[in-house]
Amino acid sequence: MTIDSTQALLRQAIEYGCEYLAGLDARPVFPDAQALAALDDFDEALPSQPTPPTDVLRQLHRLGSPATTANAGGRYFGYVNGGALPAALAGRVLADCWDQNAALQLMSPVAAKLEAICERWLVDLLRLPEESAVGMVSGTSVASLCGLLAGRNALLTRAGWDVKQQGLFGAPALRVVMSRGAHATIRKALAVLGIGAAQIELVPADEQGRMNAKTLPLLDERTLLIVQAGNVNSGAFDPFTPLCEAARRAGAWVHVDGAFGLWARACSARQGLTEGVDLADSWSVDAHKTLNSPYDCGLIICKDRRALAVALQANDAYIHFGGGRDGMLYTPDMSRRARSIELWAALKSLGRAGVDALVTQLCQRAQQFADELGARGFRILNDVVFNQTLVACETPELTTRTLENVQTSGECWCSGTNWRGEPAIRVSVCSWMTTVDDVRRSVAAFAAAREAAS
Repeated sequence: MTIDSTQALLRQAIEYGCEYLAGLDARPVFPDAQALAALDDFDEALPSQPTPPTDVLRQLHRLGSPATTANAGGRYFGYVNGGALPAALAGRVLADCWDQNAALQLMSPVAAKLEAICERWLVDLLRLPEESAVGMVSGTSVASLCGLLAGRNALLTRAGWDVKQQGLFGAPALRVVMSRGAHATIRKALAVLGIGAAQIELVPADEQGRMNAKTLPLLDERTLLIVQAGNVNSGAFDPFTPLCEAARRAGAWVHVDGAFGLWARACSARQGLTEGVDLADSWSVDAHKTLNSPYDCGLIICKDRRALAVALQANDAYIHFGGGRDGMLYTPDMSRRARSIELWAALKSLGRAGVDALVTQLCQRAQQFADELGARGFRILNDVVFNQTLVACETPELTTRTLENVQTSGECWCSGTNWRGEPAIRVSVCSWMTTVDDVRRSVAAFAAAREAAS
């Protein structure tokens, strides 16, 4: 292909993308049976000869676009999946054309510069210790792994054990203290780090899913304390001040799982939920959730810059660090896409006031769901403090059937969960696109789904 034909292909891709976005409101939020069945047309042996790029793109659009979930629109409320801000989406498209490797400053000066700026902006916006480092990874799953890795190694170093030199066999035993309501990705990260269930002490949670600080076990200098900014079901926030202060007195390391909830820190109406969260040592958060940066964009933030870099750094003769920021120092991978480009575009386009307004809007739409569903006789199972609303019908059976009908309706889409021993419908409002009318339309779909299930 020539540059001219490549440009023509990109223009066609943009045209397809614009066509897709223009039809979001009319398309089913979850693909219908016909669209799902059409995916089988992708099943073929690897072609023996090249396929014209225009044919490749045409097939992707014809078969792929109808089989997407419309989480770019305003009526997808599943799995805390965010939308994509216009400036961030456009930045992503440009970044994909640049195709930068963000490992080193010498590989991509622009990616390195924007990483440094985003780091400064984020630490300021979230009101965290100004010396904190930020690494840009795929999501909170990896971000939590990085934060807990830095914490594990730091605690072992304080105990006189150099884990990079001596490994883990024979290392001093560490403890993990966390809530019974901790997210599954935390357990996964701990397992990857060689910390088993026998080393985990679970603290009871209250009826909203908050860790009960009064039942916190005695901490020590070999403890990783994991707290939560936004319970994955209820959206509830742990009481950070007493938990972090207890950890500081004991010399423990505190990691905050703040996948979607840490953004409350940037919202004037919700800042109180995060009081004391800045006393922690590391924080994981997703930009592709509440901030609405395109997928994938997770962030590990660590107060001790050196601890994060030492845990993740790799050296070799061919690796030449620059005079500015080298992103690979703060992430597990070397070769990686330049997430800083669309992240910068999201932050630049919103500004401080825009982030505040976005988070406020998401919370307001979640409260609207609770108010309007409650008025129609649905049970609201949680205090709606952020962007999560838990819904149930009169009986568990009716809740399950109603959810199934909602998911197949095409009007909106929510995921299910189990909350305090009963099935529940989990409404996660995460898209900047969600309007008052989107919520009303979705509430009507809930009511119709329940009626059909009765």
